[in-house]
Amino acid sequence: MPLLQSVAGCLETGIGRAGLAQTSLDANLAKLEPRLAALREAHSKSNLPLLRVPEWRDDIAPAREALNRLTQGARTLIFFGTGGSSLGGQTLAQLGGWGIPGDDKHGSAARPRTRFYDNLDPRTLELALSGLDFESARFVVISKSGGTPETLVQIIAAIDAVRKAGLAKRIPELFLAVTEAKARGAPNGLRMLCESLGIPTLDHDPRIGGRFAGLTNVGLLPALARGLDVEALRAGARSVVESMLEAKRPADFDAAIGAAVTIGLAKERGVRVCVMLPYADRLSRFAAWYVQLWSESLGKKGEGITPVAALGPVDQHSQLQLYLDGTPQHLITVIREACAGSGPLLAPDLAKRAGADYLAGRFTGDLVAAQQRAIPEALVSQGRPVRTIDLDVLDERALGALMMHFMLETILAAHLLGVDPFDQPAVESGKVLTRRYLAGEQTEATDGHPSAAAKPRQSHRRR
Repeated sequence: MPLLQSVAGCLETGIGRAGLAQTSLDANLAKLEPRLAALREAHSKSNLPLLRVPEWRDDIAPAREALNRLTQGARTLIFFGTGGSSLGGQTLAQLGGWGIPGDDKHGSAARPRTRFYDNLDPRTLELALSGLDFESARFVVISKSGGTPETLVQIIAAIDAVRKAGLAKRIPELFLAVTEAKARGAPNGLRMLCESLGIPTLDHDPRIGGRFAGLTNVGLLPALARGLDVEALRAGARSVVESMLEAKRPADFDAAIGAAVTIGLAKERGVRVCVMLPYADRLSRFAAWYVQLWSESLGKKGEGITPVAALGPVDQHSQLQLYLDGTPQHLITVIREACAGSGPLLAPDLAKRAGADYLAGRFTGDLVAAQQRAIPEALVSQGRPVRTIDLDVLDERALGALMMHFMLETILAAHLLGVDPFDQPAVESGKVLTRRYLAGEQTEATDGHPSAAAKPRQSHRRR
């Protein structure tokens, strides 16, 4: 396994009364027996596709070929999509250097520069489109349902900008979409638009929700765009699934242990916030992906645990004060990569001039390695729950394993909370109201609050 998890800092034996008792951990693990059995059966019957994605190979060549055709002559590759249609891809692309200053190469014939626009801001979209060279720009548009309004706005605005640039005939060359093959309920607007303009479209598997789709073609396209080994990504994910299949009991499976500890601490110790704290710039979007996965999957029926994305070492200088000395309601998951001896070597004479003799002759990675060791120990000394996950190397295999670990941990945590990890009813209700506002069905809103729209308008007269 490319991952090594330790929950010793979450247990009563490690941090005292703030930790989870071994009997409670055992009880939660026992509750997961039927869910693990169900997951194994789902794998054998192939009726939960998420578990089979790591074995898929037939979708890799079409994704690679579509991307190669799209990026001929490209210098900028833009991804439109939101939520699960973007965060998984960002997570993978960041491993290839996207979003890291100095590591995201400028566009070239070999590999165009990659940009993601996942949050719809009218000013940002306007500036992005006004600054593009449409001759060398390409667009990948992702929406599972094809009806996500933010994504439809993005592609409609981009197509119109391309037409105004006099490139209407090249629209099929400049765009690629990923969406479901068939509409479910509402029409698939994205597919309808693309088919009317001859834009190539790859099928999004309808059986895999967006936040669980990072290892499907939704994530493969950004990963391929950044030159990653997608077979290795899936091999890492497959190692986690195999670990689940081989486990004789939940206590033998890291994702089950993580779920049992997290929910146990929440229910018995009031630990209501889960902080994802990786010590690597290349995992900052992974933390954001985790926040969506955890919150949208578990926040239902009055249940849920608030996820927070953090990044080390930078957040040691801000959030750590709260975690060490504030309200004791946080579980910190520290993800550590072996980094000692890496990075620039620090000149001894300059370190001494700076009054930092302890840095003389050290590598940059030596400082980060020391921090990765010190922070969990500091948390334990304060009786604050902390879990560590260690990686020998942060590569495609490790990232694939991390993503699959937390997808399965989320599914198992949902079982302990008694909620369905795959739906998102509250999100859907927000989408319905948004469409009503745009359609003019509710025009009496004040300050953008839906509750105001539901109330009759009142006349206020100065007396």
